[in-house]
Amino acid sequence: MGRLMIKFWFFAGCVIGLSVTGAAQQQIKVHPTSVNVYSQGATTFFLTFGGLGNYRPAEANWCADVVLATPDLGLKCAPGTIYGTLPTRYDQSRRSGNQGYTDIVSVPPSVARRAYLAAAAGESAPFFYVRRFVSATGSPDQYLAVTLRLSGNGARVPFSLTDVRLGVGTASGPTRGDNQPLLLFIKSGQKLPPVKAEISYTGTGRLKGRWEIVQPGEALPEARDLLTEATLPAEERGLQKRFTEVQRFNVFLPPVGRYTLAGPDPARLPNKAAGQYLILLRIEAVDDREGDSDLAAVGAGAGIVHSGGAAGFPLPFLRYVVGGSDNTRDLVVPGQLSLLLPTDNLTLSAQRPVDFAWTADARAAFYELEVQDANGKRVLSAVLRAGVTNYRAPSWLKDKALNLRWRVTAKDGAGKPVSETDWQRLRLVKGR
Repeated sequence: MGRLMIKFWFFAGCVIGLSVTGAAQQQIKVHPTSVNVYSQGATTFFLTFGGLGNYRPAEANWCADVVLATPDLGLKCAPGTIYGTLPTRYDQSRRSGNQGYTDIVSVPPSVARRAYLAAAAGESAPFFYVRRFVSATGSPDQYLAVTLRLSGNGARVPFSLTDVRLGVGTASGPTRGDNQPLLLFIKSGQKLPPVKAEISYTGTGRLKGRWEIVQPGEALPEARDLLTEATLPAEERGLQKRFTEVQRFNVFLPPVGRYTLAGPDPARLPNKAAGQYLILLRIEAVDDREGDSDLAAVGAGAGIVHSGGAAGFPLPFLRYVVGGSDNTRDLVVPGQLSLLLPTDNLTLSAQRPVDFAWTADARAAFYELEVQDANGKRVLSAVLRAGVTNYRAPSWLKDKALNLRWRVTAKDGAGKPVSETDWQRLRLVKGR
């Protein structure tokens, strides 16, 4: 009886167990309090918590049932009913607004499937997403539960991106979270093949955004720059790094779950100057009633935050290299350390910065870049942490030598080499 009463009160909009125990006790709220999710796959949605005060967010779980969290406050997952925990790699949550907290919830297909099978077996169909908050002053923990209702992949499910792959022609690029994006090598003046994005999504809405190009010498985007706009708190939107816009798109996606987005016109992509270029897919936030979050309802600000197009992962990008080489490789082997720029035997002006770039090795704790002169004497050495695969040489490099060779070594946490590239030659010419 108690179990049914708890669920009934929760569905009616009351938060059981979040009573204020004193004038100083801060009550945390969440909006929305219930969301439809796809029963046969992943779903991502946007939550706003308000009134955190001196509380900080802790773990988040999915579960089949909730119980009173006494002596703590709110509803927590009932023992033995937990379906899973929000993976760290998909946790894009941030403090935001007026004592608020933005939570981007990515429900994995495995969790949705367990909830579906439980419902098919006659158990309660709704399940729960529960986030715990811990006080910095010793007050009781607070648990906030959001009801998740199983649904088909239709118009009542939040419009979210669950997978994005970039490719050219009929080839597909890497999935989300892969640090080895598709890499093309072309000769100067050669046109790139058509680019495409294979997108998996939930719900329905307008896919709105733009294609941008990162040119040689520009600061590379960070992981947070590659998130879709709807994944960011309201105050961070518009603050991501912007690059040269190549082409815009605005298409309606019906509730069918998959769409192939044509890339920018290859004629608009630069292909003359030698160097490494990045093609970025930027997705803008759109109005989506099923995923809207009301800041005023939780005391975290004013207005509605639209979250159509949210995704729990940075979008992949496509790299291409224009260089003076006959190398026509179409794809770097994932996980294999290799040099990208400058290409072997390339001649560059000594008046311009020299940018070194290489592919990542998943085993590396850090990389060591070595540059030697024609006699094998080291003129430059740099150590870079894992995840950094480019380096701009200091301006004094040209004063050390003009005929150079360089290589990169990937090392583990103990400093032992795990992979090493061959040497590549580079010539700097003054007065150009």
